[in-house]
Amino acid sequence: MPGSPFDAAAADYDRHFTDTPLGGYLRRAVWRRLDACFARGDRVLELGCGTGEDALHLARRGVRVVATDAAAAMVETARRKLAAGGAAAVHAGDSDNGHYGTGRSGNGDADSGHSDGGSGNRLSGNGDSSDAGGNVVRLLAIEDLGTEPVSPPFDGAFANFGGLNCVADLAAVAHSLAPRLRPGAPVLLCVMGPLAPWEWLWLLRRGQPRAVFRRLRRGGVRWRGLTVRYPSIGTLRRAFAADFRLLRVSAVGALLPTTSFAPWAARHPRLLAALDRLERRVERLPPFPWLADHYLAELVRTSSPVAAAAPVGGASQVSGR
Repeated sequence: MPGSPFDAAAADYDRHFTDTPLGGYLRRAVWRRLDACFARGDRVLELGCGTGEDALHLARRGVRVVATDAAAAMVETARRKLAAGGAAAVHAGDSDNGHYGTGRSGNGDADSGHSDGGSGNRLSGNGDSSDAGGNVVRLLAIEDLGTEPVSPPFDGAFANFGGLNCVADLAAVAHSLAPRLRPGAPVLLCVMGPLAPWEWLWLLRRGQPRAVFRRLRRGGVRWRGLTVRYPSIGTLRRAFAADFRLLRVSAVGALLPTTSFAPWAARHPRLLAALDRLERRVERLPPFPWLADHYLAELVRTSSPVAAAAPVGGASQVSGR
């Protein structure tokens, strides 16, 4: 989406987050759950793909991703990263020579999803992987998602690292997403929550006490022309309640610090590793999901898809990290 505030961040995003030790721990915490929920051959929708790091990870495991983002520069950065990582990036309207299949792998076994990113990870349209020849990720501007066929439905969906915090109406996203998913499809949403003690510490150190509880402001916080909102776990659950059931919530950045502390974290690798090990043990225990920079909500599609679907409502600004 031209003019998105995330366009300016695309060039340096990986250097400031993905490639840092702290960013690696945070992303791997989400990958553990993506790997548990999505199997080889699954066709998965990503809302806010950012620089394509998650799409590449899943593609290497044989998961077929339709990756969307509101920022044109993020989509282009993702295209280059996917190509360098051995995954073909197919844009909307491009031909993929029939290799980007719509059927699920025969056994649907999550344990079979681990692969080396080489041949054998791209399925044919009938779900038979015998003539597979590599990894393909479809890249779309999110406003073009309406051009993607609704049938067959996706096997799951996810949004990582705060993309949905840029959306004004989460219920509209849920309503538009539901028809695109098969019954029982998992949905993983990594969302910035309203309470973040590490951020409070950062703001106090910078002499900004009035900003400490900014995430609780009614109407959200303005950032580069966007309004960023910080829904609670309960708010997210209620927004998705009509068609989804919340199964699991875990902390992503409760004991691990926020990214403002990335330089400090890089200077203390042993402490960072210890915090990660401890956070993974307690990530589901109260109050950690409620006091994390991000929480990872795992939902399941509860009812049958309908015949048609509108573009994902309210998501025109979704850009992931």
